[in-house]
Amino acid sequence: MNMQSTSVMAPPPPRTLEDMKLPIVMMRDIVLKTIFRKNIDLVSELAQAICLPIPVTQELVDMGRDQRLIEATGTLNANNGNEMGYQLTDAGKARALDALAQSEYFGAMPVPLDVYREQVERQSIRNIQVTRDQLTGAMGHLVLPNELLDHLGPAVSAGKSILMYGPPGNGKSSISNGIRDSLGDRVYVPRAIEYAGQVITVYDPIVHSKAEEEVQDPNSLRRVTRFDSRYVCCERPTVITGGELSLDMLDLVYNPTARTYQAPLQLKSTGGIFIVDDLGRQAEPPQALINRWIVPLEEGKDILALQSGEKFEVPFDTLVIFSTNFHPNKIFDQAALRRIFFKIKIDGPNQENFLKIFAMVARKRGMALDEASLVHLLKVKYPTIDNQYANYQPIFLIDQMIAICDFEGIPYKMAPDLIDRAWANMFVKEEEIIN
Repeated sequence: MNMQSTSVMAPPPPRTLEDMKLPIVMMRDIVLKTIFRKNIDLVSELAQAICLPIPVTQELVDMGRDQRLIEATGTLNANNGNEMGYQLTDAGKARALDALAQSEYFGAMPVPLDVYREQVERQSIRNIQVTRDQLTGAMGHLVLPNELLDHLGPAVSAGKSILMYGPPGNGKSSISNGIRDSLGDRVYVPRAIEYAGQVITVYDPIVHSKAEEEVQDPNSLRRVTRFDSRYVCCERPTVITGGELSLDMLDLVYNPTARTYQAPLQLKSTGGIFIVDDLGRQAEPPQALINRWIVPLEEGKDILALQSGEKFEVPFDTLVIFSTNFHPNKIFDQAALRRIFFKIKIDGPNQENFLKIFAMVARKRGMALDEASLVHLLKVKYPTIDNQYANYQPIFLIDQMIAICDFEGIPYKMAPDLIDRAWANMFVKEEEIIN
């Protein structure tokens, strides 16, 4: 989808060891562990593995040589521009094993939390201004009343919190996904961040969608400036959770074997969207979940805890979308509701929009509309449920008719009797089951 988007300022690559703002011993140990674990002997390969420019990597290698932990092999690699080979000394191997016993982490050098905080501000979700055209374009597959877009637009542009509520089957999840698609630009996600000497991995291929890299024209006079490769350029992330969401999923995940941490879901969704679908279906009461979000939503920061019990602040820069089939007054107190910035009711369609959806689905499924069937549906079937239309019903009814036609071995068609058979599967009759 081609959308206008703001251009996010990329994190500049570090030029010297001083630019790194990481403990020297930590950097040295990550270099030793990476050489040891990946069996690397060239600075160019090491630079790629630890995601640093070659000059900075060379500085680290030289420091290792000064400390007699790394030595030159004295051989030049003809296949790699006559690069000098390096290896760990016996003392270097011993130090690598000692460092691995303290933390198994190796590879990409982490980004200090304070440095990452600056990048979060540069690419904040609150910097985005979504236009009506962008939102309409992203919701193009949905038939929505204009007044709903009137409410959604300012909510998305504010980048705060949205509660969508209303009867089930009316596209709250689809609207959430449409909001995500309307953002249209990219952010830089750190592979890992560092706080107090601890490494917290952030980039997660399951959550983060890596952006296509622009291939540079070798004949171009202007070279595109490379960004800090400790980050991955991604589409704005979206984390979707449902009934499985529990409070401990919002805490740092500690791996006792590797002695490293993994970022919780809301930190992985920084710069993007966190969707809590089916609120009210979780094991924890909705009020408890909202209480956990109050400080982050109000102050733009979250508080996490290390294994030692030490607490620290991380940026909270996420558009949180709560979606529920319950009335908000039934599941929240007024204090919690005040803290959710936008509250938007998603109702079922009126008859006109229902027919638009029905016609659109029929066209996509290759089924011709039939006037007698539509009259039967609107005049006979819907009055039995007080004309309560829902967005899921056209897809359900048409797919049911297709399944019936396939079974009967007849061409796809609409007919009043097929409408009756499809309708019978849409609702379960209220009756007593005798065991």
